[in-house]
Amino acid sequence: MKSKTLIEKQLKRKTNPDLVQTIILSKKNLNWIEVSASLSGLSNNRVVLNLDFIDKQAKEGETIVIPGKVLSMGELTKKIKIVALAASKSAIEKINKNGSTFTTIIEEIKSNPEGKGIKILK
Repeated sequence: MKSKTLIEKQLKRKTNPDLVQTIILSKKNLNWIEVSASLSGLSNNRVVLNLDFIDKQAKEGETIVIPGKVLSMGELTKKIKIVALAASKSAIEKINKNGSTFTTIIEEIKSNPEGKGIKILK
């Protein structure tokens, strides 16, 4: 796991204000530090997951955190809450059509600062 000092050093190179705010908020709590460590690294190492992979890894009713982007390949068969840095428009449509929900990492950190009940997929 990356130290907070290394995360802070890598944060200085980021120019996207939403990404910077997400990293700052997520490094404040131990349950979210893994997300900030992943997001503070190189952008070409950022996680990109399809809905079919997320569906295979998730259980009904779970909160799944993806420190990256969600793409629309595949379908969701379970009602879950997906939390990610971003998602494609078609992925958000499929998520909402299934009855699942999508929120950004910043919104989830504000509503669940302790990070209780989250499962991080990489």
